[in-house]
Amino acid sequence: MNVLMAAPEAFPYAKTGGLADAAGALAAELAKMDHHVRLVMPFYRTVKERFPAMDCGRPFEVKIGERIIAGNLYRHENAIFIGCDQLYDRPDLYGTSSGDYADNAVRFIFFSRGVFEAARLCGFKPDIIHCHDWQTGLVPVYLKKIYGADPFFSGTKSVFTIHNMGYQGVFRAETLPLSGLPPGIFNPEGLEFYGKMNFLKAGTVWADIITTVSPTYAGQIQTPEYGFGLDGVLRNRADRLRGIINGIDDCLWNPARDRYIPGNYSAGKIMPGKGICKKRLSSLCGFKDPARPLVSFVGRLSHQKGSDLAAAVAGEAVAEGVDLMFLGKGDDLYQRELAALAEKYPESLCVRIGFDEEFSHLVYAGSDIFLMPSRYEPCGLGQMIALRYGTPPVATGTGGISDTVRNYLPLSGAGTGFLFGETTPGALRQSLWYALCVYRGGNRWRGIVRNAMAEDFSWRKSAARYVEVYGEAMGQASGG
Repeated sequence: MNVLMAAPEAFPYAKTGGLADAAGALAAELAKMDHHVRLVMPFYRTVKERFPAMDCGRPFEVKIGERIIAGNLYRHENAIFIGCDQLYDRPDLYGTSSGDYADNAVRFIFFSRGVFEAARLCGFKPDIIHCHDWQTGLVPVYLKKIYGADPFFSGTKSVFTIHNMGYQGVFRAETLPLSGLPPGIFNPEGLEFYGKMNFLKAGTVWADIITTVSPTYAGQIQTPEYGFGLDGVLRNRADRLRGIINGIDDCLWNPARDRYIPGNYSAGKIMPGKGICKKRLSSLCGFKDPARPLVSFVGRLSHQKGSDLAAAVAGEAVAEGVDLMFLGKGDDLYQRELAALAEKYPESLCVRIGFDEEFSHLVYAGSDIFLMPSRYEPCGLGQMIALRYGTPPVATGTGGISDTVRNYLPLSGAGTGFLFGETTPGALRQSLWYALCVYRGGNRWRGIVRNAMAEDFSWRKSAARYVEVYGEAMGQASGG
């Protein structure tokens, strides 16, 4: 099967969050299964600086409203990059900490058209175009309304994956003429969303199959609480909505072979490796006593991820004899709040602003407890990586977290972490305090760590499920 994986970011090329991990790992796993996969994404500055991509010498042009914007194709291994310096040669992928780039609509209209140009110019005829998140939401529309008449794309079907309903790509109605799509589809059944143009809605309405990143989240997004205004659209397409839990790359995230940590370990022999990692992490963070419980937060510093909830209990946690490590990047408000806490508790609280892939391995391995107080979590990779590294999560029981973390049961000793319901500082505090009590109990904690490390969240099962979905899409009658 020929799969064109269209994503706005993908590991190892460019990453702001879990979408990149999912797109990159799924593409790699499908290739292992002998499918023909091409990853296509924008040629960002970070890609140009870090990877020796080859200029394919295949220029193309896209009409954006009254403008003609020129692009070119670049390639590195099985990845094809859509090049256009005026759109992608920037410090960040989608915007700065102050806000999104003002021309993001143009940037991803160009990219969506470029997906088709890349396939055609490289001679890669896709059976499936697998699109990821709002930045590719126009691709299924273009396939039905423009490129479907092209013999090169005859038989091509689209799968659209929603990684996070909170990010929809909503732009002014004046964006529609820039897209080149027919004005007749700007209506409540099509692209229109409260008088504006919604890219995520476009993918949801026109894709042959819609997926999202966990079974629980697939149900949640059909409700007003989690649907962000599109719950009705998703209920109307429920027969084509599938929930598939993401996996993790179990070669990259493997404490037994991880080259980024100083002490390797496995479920069969956790110590001394994990202890060595904790000692190194404590030292790098400036913590004085490696015997203290070390609790970490890794992720985007945002309201959704509950970084404010973690910050709210930080002072009390330090007073309880806990060391805290925060690694992430996000909103200025939360970055400043955490920086102030680090200044207030320099010997017990460490903050690193940014996405440091190498250092994150040490954080997962060297921590005792992983904090994940998300207000909603479509899938979440952090909790699965933490379990793989024997670091039980204290996390909100929502979305993919509830599909992957089993709440600890003291009578039987079953469970892999500690789940709480209300997204409040009080609920987080209660769950963390309980986890700390169990941690200080010794043997019971070691049982939870072993349970956690025995879980299997590899991409093999998830990729096989996606192949089934691709087959479903190819069997769907064309519509739209």
